[in-house]
Amino acid sequence: MGLVHLELFATLDLVGQSPGGPDEDPEGFEFGGWQAPLIGPVTGEQIAVAYEGTDALLLGRRTYDIFAAYWPQQSGSIADLFNAIPKYVASRSTLDLTWAGAQQLGADLPAAVREIKERHEDVKVVGSLDLVRTLLAERLADRLDLWLHPIVLGQGRKVFDGGVVPANLRLLAPAETAPSGTVHLRYAITDEIPGTGTIG
Repeated sequence: MGLVHLELFATLDLVGQSPGGPDEDPEGFEFGGWQAPLIGPVTGEQIAVAYEGTDALLLGRRTYDIFAAYWPQQSGSIADLFNAIPKYVASRSTLDLTWAGAQQLGADLPAAVREIKERHEDVKVVGSLDLVRTLLAERLADRLDLWLHPIVLGQGRKVFDGGVVPANLRLLAPAETAPSGTVHLRYAITDEIPGTGTIG
């Protein structure tokens, strides 16, 4: 059984909306592209390492549209990987999938994701906040790669808003930092429910 990895970029107040560019998510969000000034060689290398071994992408509709318009025209290690591996797209509407290797998932998303996990070892979910929430609610996500950036925005869609079920996470490796102040955290998502107690 393969693992579903959530690859997420967030601010310190856990906003995950539109990190990549101003036109990424045109919903009146004024900070689109907030990640760009904080990406440097160290963070870029961390991201490249995180994608090593990936054998499928699982994307929401909007992320697919952005990726399909960009990656086929690019070259380099991540572009070559993304262009070569299967891309599974979760969407309720009919899609025109022009990116080679892309296919739309059926209406029963949990069943489709379980089938994907049977076929692939390392499935990456990039962005796609609505899809992330569904995967967390259905307990279908296994790993979380979270890059926290040293800014707060006070607005925008947050990574864990709505639909998330309580769960413990287990740190898989020491946190990695970058000169910009970005912190990379790697967790396993467990089936354990957080405990409570009294301190002291």
